[in-house]
Amino acid sequence: MIAKLQCVVLDCPDAGELSRFYRALLGGVVDRPDPRWSLDDDWSTLHTEGGLVLAFQRVADHRPPRWPDPGRPQQFHLDLGVEDLDRAQAEALAQGATLLDAGDGKRGWRVLADPAGHPFCLVRD
Repeated sequence: MIAKLQCVVLDCPDAGELSRFYRALLGGVVDRPDPRWSLDDDWSTLHTEGGLVLAFQRVADHRPPRWPDPGRPQQFHLDLGVEDLDRAQAEALAQGATLLDAGDGKRGWRVLADPAGHPFCLVRD
């Protein structure tokens, strides 16, 4: 092993806004003090209850991906396990997500985007 994953970092136009969005989806603590990094308007974190840390980095000229456009690919995405797809989708939309692909009603996932345009999937547990 060469390294340990410290966090997953998402570029975005507003670090605080995106950390609060993911807290609404995943729970956890926004901007918990941590000696590994400093927090400011350009850097925000979310320590989830499961131990994963998401970090959000402000990028002034952020260009969000356009799913499924290969000219501006998604670059990465998160799969978020949920018990009830309809309820989870409604709650995510209420927090500012955008529905990208609702599927055909038969598959076990839906594709949404966070407020900065990053695609993520709600996946039935």
